[in-house]
Amino acid sequence: MTLTKEQRDALVKLRLEKAKETFSEIENHVKHCYWRTAANRMYYACYYAVCALHIKNGISAHTHAGVINMFGLNFVKTEIFSQKEGKFFKQLYALRQDGDYDDWFNIS
Repeated sequence: MTLTKEQRDALVKLRLEKAKETFSEIENHVKHCYWRTAANRMYYACYYAVCALHIKNGISAHTHAGVINMFGLNFVKTEIFSQKEGKFFKQLYALRQDGDYDDWFNIS
């Protein structure tokens, strides 16, 4: 489905609001030492913001790995974002995966 510019702009705005709201949850999780949920919320705050960036630029990705790869190809390799920021996003994804799905993984 092709979005109009107005639809894309509205979706970008919604994703950025979702990113900000999710980011605001992190402090409470950290305050109570809920490290798994803090990691989850950190990843999703970044994920929603990166998705907004993709939508704004007409980039399509259908999986989390796809979002990360497209971010690397379109924004890190072109030096719009640094290698460090690209690596951080990948690390958050791995941390979220381990925290959500590995029963023995401990985040401290």
